[in-house]
Amino acid sequence: MSNFYQQVNSNRWRSGFIIALFVLFIIGAGYVLSYSFDSQYFLPIAIAYSGISAFGSYFLGDKIVLALNKAVPATRKKYFDFYTVTENLSLVAKIPAPKIYVIETEAMNAFATGRNPQHAVVCATTGLLNKLNRTELEGVIAHELSHIKNYDILLMTVVSVLIGTLSILINLTSRRMFFGGGDNRDRNNSSGIFAVIGIAMIIFAPLIAQLIQLAISRRREYFADASSVSFTRQPSGLISALQKINADPTPFAQASTATASLYISNPFKGKKFASMFSTHPPVEDRIRALETMM
Repeated sequence: MSNFYQQVNSNRWRSGFIIALFVLFIIGAGYVLSYSFDSQYFLPIAIAYSGISAFGSYFLGDKIVLALNKAVPATRKKYFDFYTVTENLSLVAKIPAPKIYVIETEAMNAFATGRNPQHAVVCATTGLLNKLNRTELEGVIAHELSHIKNYDILLMTVVSVLIGTLSILINLTSRRMFFGGGDNRDRNNSSGIFAVIGIAMIIFAPLIAQLIQLAISRRREYFADASSVSFTRQPSGLISALQKINADPTPFAQASTATASLYISNPFKGKKFASMFSTHPPVEDRIRALETMM
């Protein structure tokens, strides 16, 4: 198990570096856009709007996610293994037992949501519960509990807010550039190298931000896999579960791009365009990382 601790430290360092890079990029892009088009007052407007959206998402996000996925509360009697595995691993993880939900579909997947360990939900599809044995289920649930314990849901909310702020700022500066605003002196001041950089930011900043967001999400998946092993002490369960989930051909009709990043595995597998911008690393790479911990 010595490789496990090395994996966790590596994932933690890389995640921190990517997050810091992302924050610096958003700040830099915001400054360049504001300065280039003499739109300094747009930045606080964008931040305020995103903050209000984040506030609503923070308190209502889990309910929205469950509704979008048509999830329903799971009963202990009907889903005994799901309940007991979650309760037992919550004790190991030293967090309150989350609420339990299921999605009625033969597709295999699971996710965690909520704003903190005290207000968290773990949801699994009935297909996953029916097709995994208890050891494999432990690997999956431990992965989801690690997202809760490590506040990954809150982290991705912050990342989404930063991207929202950038999107609003780009929209406002684009309107100013193409539809006018300011006097001739302002237009002259916006010419030159900063104007060129500003235009490049409008074109490329959203793509760059999306790629960095994907990098953050993918690093958190590796970290959650490693943390799962720390809870179960056996990588084989999660490895076997990922293999089954990846091989399962059942389409996941309830999945949407808005919630795709929450799942343990990309719900759009087989769809080339959606998979191109998947928030999940390839299952084969995740399995190879887990095998180094055996």
